[in-house]
Amino acid sequence: MTHEEVEAIVGGYHGDPFRILGPHAVDEPQEGKIWEVRAFLPQAAEVCVVSADGRACVPMKKEHPRGFFVGRLRQEPGAYKLRLKLWNGETADIEDPYRFPPLLTDFELYLHGEGTHYETYNSMGAHVVTCEGVPGVRFAVWAPNAHTVSVVGDFNDWDTTRHPMRLRNGGVWEIFLPHVKEGSAYKYFVRSRFRGYHQMKADPYAFATEVPPKSASIVKDINSYVWNDQEWMETRAKKDWLKEPISIYEVHLESWMRTPQGEPLTYRELAVKLVEYVKRMGYTHIELLPIMEHPYSGSWGYQVIGYYAPTARFGPPEDFMYFVDCCHQAGIGVIVDWVPAHFPKDAHGLAYFDGTALYEHEDPRKGEHRDWGTLVYNYGRNEVRAFLISNALFWLKKYHIDGLRVDAVASMLYLDYSRKPGEWIPNEYGGNENLEAIEFLRRFNEQVHKVPGAITVAEESTAFPGVSRPVYLNGLGFTMKWNMGWMHDMLAYFSKDPIHRKYHHNNITFSMLYAFTENFVLPISHDEVVHGKRSLLSKMPGDEWQRFANARAFLAYMYGHPGKKLLFMGSEIGQYEEWNHNTGIRWELLNFDYHRKLQALVRALNELYRSQPALYQVDFHWTGFEWIDFHDVEGSCVSFIRKSEDPEDFLLFCCNFTPVPRHSYQIGVPREGFYEEILNTDSEAFGGSNVGNGGMVSSRDIPFHGRPYSISITLPPLAVVVFRLRR
Repeated sequence: MTHEEVEAIVGGYHGDPFRILGPHAVDEPQEGKIWEVRAFLPQAAEVCVVSADGRACVPMKKEHPRGFFVGRLRQEPGAYKLRLKLWNGETADIEDPYRFPPLLTDFELYLHGEGTHYETYNSMGAHVVTCEGVPGVRFAVWAPNAHTVSVVGDFNDWDTTRHPMRLRNGGVWEIFLPHVKEGSAYKYFVRSRFRGYHQMKADPYAFATEVPPKSASIVKDINSYVWNDQEWMETRAKKDWLKEPISIYEVHLESWMRTPQGEPLTYRELAVKLVEYVKRMGYTHIELLPIMEHPYSGSWGYQVIGYYAPTARFGPPEDFMYFVDCCHQAGIGVIVDWVPAHFPKDAHGLAYFDGTALYEHEDPRKGEHRDWGTLVYNYGRNEVRAFLISNALFWLKKYHIDGLRVDAVASMLYLDYSRKPGEWIPNEYGGNENLEAIEFLRRFNEQVHKVPGAITVAEESTAFPGVSRPVYLNGLGFTMKWNMGWMHDMLAYFSKDPIHRKYHHNNITFSMLYAFTENFVLPISHDEVVHGKRSLLSKMPGDEWQRFANARAFLAYMYGHPGKKLLFMGSEIGQYEEWNHNTGIRWELLNFDYHRKLQALVRALNELYRSQPALYQVDFHWTGFEWIDFHDVEGSCVSFIRKSEDPEDFLLFCCNFTPVPRHSYQIGVPREGFYEEILNTDSEAFGGSNVGNGGMVSSRDIPFHGRPYSISITLPPLAVVVFRLRR
């Protein structure tokens, strides 16, 4: 121990503090082998070493005026303590963090460096543990290019010099701090080897955080919650979700509902009100916009910093567990939006973590999304892949999440995404595919699908092949993919005045040319009702009656079209305004008939959808769909059949997308018998004009549309009617 090393310890820039601090055997020429206990305690005026049995207290000499103490002992000190006389005259006995051994195993560090440790959240971050009978917290963080890393928090007065960490293999820094308690706020002070960079960083693996705009991490034990959803989890594991009804209610928790004072609901309040509402409406799943901790509410959660922490805005982690638990007990699945495509540049986050491009790609042509002001992960780095895949599994295993909807997949797949010529680098074969990201997504999907019953959904807007095909068939491995093409075609069609729709008839038929190339979800998402795109109802043309009729017809066609369903909150009640993340949904609109009855239609559609296997069993194969007639371009009418795995179990959809009623409208049908009208969007119960077919029509022995029989029906204006053969 040299004078320079002592200066480095008290200055907070010694790269190997365990070589200096703690107990050390020293050979003295005259005294032989003795033990020195060294401690840096700037908060203490005097210090002595208390023996393990508490009988002896050996004074320590202050070797540096800033509080570097050395005690000399004749025998190995064992499990000693340090007795401090503080500057205010009080005394305190503390454990010396520098007498404890490293806790992470070499095997854990090896797997982390190899990128195959898919539960790194059990190794990294802050964990409440007991070491040698002493309770405390083990901290670990990856910062290979740091010169020093220290833990700072409310337990050490946020002093960046008091608790420097031990450097382990692979650039992982570790320390056990005795008697640090759950609930303590902390960060890592990272001092880089390069360019004098130093910064307070939040823990990338923190299980909890302070409520924004505060940004510290919180020590949290998340293993104490007692789950009550065993029945749901066991049932989920046995389901083939591709053949199950999936009707998703997409929710932004902060703006779904507000208190009378304008405050968002807590997780526990949502566990009552949101769960009750979703169950009553008949949805099968809730999809949450990202609930991982994010500094700026205006990002809606898509600029994540705390990947392992549910946002503290609505309560602690166990309250979010309670929310998921309540969903499951009510028979509702939970899908969470997950953002592995990019992260924000906030100084306390992942950006430039150890003074180098650690998590992001160093070259801005691959490492920056200039449109979004964010950074792109370096998917070729082992530790980054382990961080992200572990995070996906973390939400599935620790929070019982049922599925992950992966945001902005297209931006991951293409190197030239939203980049001009010269702003991107081709891959090794000269193409624009991001081969490292593609490989990452495949490994991610392989690992996630090892969790029984878990699903993944890609938000992918291009024609990239095989997004929802298994990895062993050279696909990306997602369970399903959003059908963005269908969404844009349908919204473009329905925004047209009905008199012009005949010129855009292909918009409602084109999707069937590719409907079975992927496992599609039909989304009407948050992105379509914001930033000047108008709400779903406001997209519809005509007077108020026609707007609501159009919305009803649109939704009924959506539920009849092959593919799982997703609808963003507020669309089900016909909110006029665009979604505003700063306010709640306009629930007061339910005082008015049109809005209340549109909501009733959505509830009826969910009930019909869940009760009829023809609407969900064969979503992803052509045998589940059959056109009756799509040639009535002048009338803007289409008709089709949806079939279950039993081809005799089918539903007939007849759609009229003009405000002109069609009387004696003839449609070919495959079977003889009575056809029961089981849904009519023009029903007065849904706000319509009550034009219909008296509940039932009978087939006739008149071949039509290439079918042996036909029915003559009344097609209501701007409406969809659904018939089922009475068997």
